[in-house]
Amino acid sequence: MNEHRLQVEKLQFLDKGPFSFSIRRGECVGLSGRSGIGKSQLFRALTDLILSTGTVSLNGISRDKVEAPDWRTMVTLLPTDSYWWYDLVGAHFSLENKNIESVEEDLVQLGLPPEVLQWQVSRLSTGEKQRLALLRSLQSGPQVLLLDEPSSGLDPYHTELLEVYLKRKQQNSNLTTMWVSHDALQLSRVADRVLVMEKNTLLKASEETG
Repeated sequence: MNEHRLQVEKLQFLDKGPFSFSIRRGECVGLSGRSGIGKSQLFRALTDLILSTGTVSLNGISRDKVEAPDWRTMVTLLPTDSYWWYDLVGAHFSLENKNIESVEEDLVQLGLPPEVLQWQVSRLSTGEKQRLALLRSLQSGPQVLLLDEPSSGLDPYHTELLEVYLKRKQQNSNLTTMWVSHDALQLSRVADRVLVMEKNTLLKASEETG
């Protein structure tokens, strides 16, 4: 198997790039950079949601060779603001008898009661939506998960629960993650290494020049 799960070469989108980087299987790479630099747009380019040039491949398979919906199942974006299509929370989850216990266990690990599945989406807080959207994004078994400020609506207690939960997922299933955060302390806790985004390059955190 290719050592690098996600390989990006000369990626350009809008007026950004070219960016080249790789992420190993099971690695968590933090992504920082000033507001408006294009971190969210980078994730959208990686998941083929906006036009881009360059090469993006997963285990040697080019994004261009995969249908867009299938690619987004393999490389999944968790945006800061999640989208909901049904009135009830549970309608967004696959809840067959074989996996409902697993879903409920994950809910508890993230500080959510199992009965949240019967709630109306309209009653959810921002933080509850973020944690539920995370669980929803993991249902399809992505190989790479792009996390765009996944704890921005959480208090310190629930932020810690989310960090521990994702670290466990990373270790148990070799989940590859890229994590955007403006909190340098958070990235120091969760990331194996940190990249700093500039308009035309990605720098290692230790190379940041301000």
